[in-house]
Amino acid sequence: MVIASNSVAANSDRYFEDYVCGSVSEYGPVTVDASEANDFKRQFGPGFWGDQEEGNTRAQGAASEWHVLGLMMRLFVIHFLPKTTSIASPGVDELRWLKSVRVGDALRIRVTVFETRRSRSKPDRGMVRAFIEMFNQDGELVLTLKSMNLIRCRQVGSTESPPAPHET
Repeated sequence: MVIASNSVAANSDRYFEDYVCGSVSEYGPVTVDASEANDFKRQFGPGFWGDQEEGNTRAQGAASEWHVLGLMMRLFVIHFLPKTTSIASPGVDELRWLKSVRVGDALRIRVTVFETRRSRSKPDRGMVRAFIEMFNQDGELVLTLKSMNLIRCRQVGSTESPPAPHET
């Protein structure tokens, strides 16, 4: 698997206060590897994907949707989430697979922060919600979801969220 990034800052230094509503980041590409896609199908989807010897043409050359989600998460975790201050994720919302992904496709993600909210009960952390879009090498949208991540705060005393960006 090959991963490249246009990330400018190391994510290990980020805190809740560094995530600003409206900010957009892009990461990737990651190329869908044939052996990894086939290993994933064998390990997690026996029977569902069928056997190539049985003539299941749907599976030939296509990556499992769950494998594609794993590739998206790899880019998201490596580049967007801070290594030392990420606490947990209570889940994701609105996961959609919009287009099949094939072996050899080069995928990238665009992450848009749409909500930041400091915890009132635990002021050492805040919730960062982001909309994640995954595109193939042709710019076609293949996957979307909304993430929720708890991130430690740099300044524990305040209960305010970071300000929204000013429009110019």
